[in-house]
Amino acid sequence: MKYSVLLFGVLWGFLSNGQNTVCLSIENNPNTNVSGLSPFTKYVNVLDCFSVYAESTISDAKVLHAAAVAAELLDNDENGFVDDPALKSALQSSDALIPIFSQENSSTENQFFTQYNGEGAAAVLYNNEMDPNQTGFWGSDATVEEVIHVINAIGHTSIYPNAFSIEPNSSLMSEAMDVARGGQFLTVPNQYPINAWYHYDDQTCDYGCMAIEYMYWSIVSWMGILDDPSTCNGIANEWEPCSPSLFESTDILMHALITDPQYQLPQLAPNGNYCPQNNGISIENNDSQAIVYPNTANEIIHITNIKGETKIIVKDATGKKVHENTAYKTDYQLNVSKFSPGIYHISLEREITSEVIKIIVY
Repeated sequence: MKYSVLLFGVLWGFLSNGQNTVCLSIENNPNTNVSGLSPFTKYVNVLDCFSVYAESTISDAKVLHAAAVAAELLDNDENGFVDDPALKSALQSSDALIPIFSQENSSTENQFFTQYNGEGAAAVLYNNEMDPNQTGFWGSDATVEEVIHVINAIGHTSIYPNAFSIEPNSSLMSEAMDVARGGQFLTVPNQYPINAWYHYDDQTCDYGCMAIEYMYWSIVSWMGILDDPSTCNGIANEWEPCSPSLFESTDILMHALITDPQYQLPQLAPNGNYCPQNNGISIENNDSQAIVYPNTANEIIHITNIKGETKIIVKDATGKKVHENTAYKTDYQLNVSKFSPGIYHISLEREITSEVIKIIVY
């Protein structure tokens, strides 16, 4: 059993950069002994499942910008926890990361590409393609695109293969992409059919690469990131349904897929600000990850992601039982408004396992 306590904005670093507020901290690279990662000097741990590595010349603002975007995409409701526990596990197991280089062909990039042999890298960022003041804006800030690529390629395609596998004839997404491209093309055709709205033309991008790009275009179109005339015109040679309404009416199959709640894909666009106000505790077992937040409250404490019938017992500091109930749904709201201020212990008891969490009522 693993306990993970998250205290955002209290124990973590804080940066205010213009409009951006980021409650994450830059640390020294803790993995200098890992092949390919030794040249990086700056590091951010994002929600214990995603890492940002950067060269020393990359500004703190840009390093934290990448971290904030990753956190917003993983924790779209910004309650301090990754929205999809399965996605968190997949990213953790692969050590998902995004490296930030000072420029193409820098010594750090060359060392990373020749020596890194892990499974967590699916995209990179360069200093000149990042702008914390224009989060995700096409042509100015590639951070959202590259971070989404990593999360999708390392996470979603592996945990939901029936939905997002990138091979031909392998998933709901591959079927949707064949429609969007006007047919199934294993390589870039000389000319796309007139009815195609996705016509990526990079000859070095194979079918799987096309699928990852397609997933990105779909997600950010639905988020509204591309919804302005200059962007729509600028990307029309590659992608046409640039507004949420146009995407919904044009790409019916993919819209239904990325908005299906079972996959928990992010629906809200990152804005470069990440500073959840709720402290919380996650409890991981072999078969579940219950989340309790906030752990300091005077009204409601939420207990989410409960797996199966669970007895919830609350005792005060003296051991006196003050609340007992059984949760049958995944989410439970504990009303502590009538509790006296002090320390309490919540027990989550199942048939096989039992966990105890400390909370503070004020």
